[in-house]
Amino acid sequence: MLRLGRREFAAHEPVIMAIVNRTPDSFYDQGATFHDEPALARVERAVAEGAAIIDVGGVKAGPGDEVSAEEEARRTVGFVAEVRRRFPDVVISVDTWRHEVGEAVCEAGADLLNDAWGGVDPRLAEVAARYGAGLVCTHAGGAEPRTRPHRVTYDDVMADILEVTLGLAERAVSLGVPRESVLIDPGHDFGKNTRHSLEATRRLGEMVDTGWPVLVSLSNKDFVGETLDKPVKERVLGTLATTAVSAWLGAQVYRVHEVAETRQVLDMVAAIAGHRPPAVARRGLA
Repeated sequence: MLRLGRREFAAHEPVIMAIVNRTPDSFYDQGATFHDEPALARVERAVAEGAAIIDVGGVKAGPGDEVSAEEEARRTVGFVAEVRRRFPDVVISVDTWRHEVGEAVCEAGADLLNDAWGGVDPRLAEVAARYGAGLVCTHAGGAEPRTRPHRVTYDDVMADILEVTLGLAERAVSLGVPRESVLIDPGHDFGKNTRHSLEATRRLGEMVDTGWPVLVSLSNKDFVGETLDKPVKERVLGTLATTAVSAWLGAQVYRVHEVAETRQVLDMVAAIAGHRPPAVARRGLA
């Protein structure tokens, strides 16, 4: 059982985490949800389309202008409070690596801290424990926040992913983060080249077999673009194919831009796997 905020999710229940970037320079939408009203409209649409989690980010993942902790908090804290007010049952996640920001957003009502940079600030897990929030434990290959990988090598990329994420998860639980609220994430593109991310996807079942719920952040990423030689705006089909494979291998949470399309993919895979009945089943029966 995965428990986040007021919500509980069964073992085979796929969960969509919708991305809402509060940045003016995000790689995918170039700041479309930087201002409050379009961002809130995005939340409303995502929830209507089937997202259970809203992931709010105040700093672009890649290199760019410096964003202080104060500015990151300014972009996210008030927005989290307003989403909490308007959508009391939605799970609110915040994508941050800084404990100061984590503290502020948890105070404002966040349920989950999405640490995409792999515990670079060890105090973030302490914040999650103090507030009873969930934590995403990600493999970033030891990369510093907002840096791109350069000639990264692994003897065995999945072995490294498992060692890091399981270590972070057990540490979080030892600090007091509820075990049922901890997720592990292979960190596609983070500290990895395209071949590493493809192998991490191919071997995702090894993460699922640990018993920790697995989150994947695949949406329109560079490994999809390089694999198909497609620019950012033409990566949706590759993303959805990777989503289907990840779902078949047992990942549970999907951080995405395209909610409705992802919902259909996940429902279809769940039906094939026998975890979900068809919405309609009258063919050959009428």
